[in-house]
Amino acid sequence: MGKQALDRIDRKIIHELMRDATLPIAELADRVNLSQTPCWKRVRKLEAAGIITGRVAVVEPAAIGLGLSVFVEIEATEHTAEWRSALTRVVKDFPEIVEAHRMAGDVDYLIKVAVPDMAAFDAFYVKLTETLPCRNVTSKFSMERIKATNAWPIDITTP
Repeated sequence: MGKQALDRIDRKIIHELMRDATLPIAELADRVNLSQTPCWKRVRKLEAAGIITGRVAVVEPAAIGLGLSVFVEIEATEHTAEWRSALTRVVKDFPEIVEAHRMAGDVDYLIKVAVPDMAAFDAFYVKLTETLPCRNVTSKFSMERIKATNAWPIDITTP
């Protein structure tokens, strides 16, 4: 099920579930103008295709003690499969890393880190730099989160 295989109904289902994954199937079906069984089958098909990858609760980080968000820019010491594997292990092994991206441009990787405070970030930074050899590591501290969403902008108007 590639991009072309998503019809307007599939996109509407995705649109609704990104906003509220707890919708009962009856309400979801009503919102996308389907009966319950075909709607449920489409949801299952979207899950099986890997388009819907999970259903989670969205939590306010500060409310669970993660009041500091830091964007960390990493420049690799070398561009080898071994170094990329080491980075992948670090990303998987460090729970403070909540996002990781390979970038184009001046910086090789950008990771987002969620920690309680500056002392926790300092401990993370020391552990990161001891574990992963880097040419340069630059940290940028978020002063205010203006927008955060898991709802991707999907076109629900075209057939």
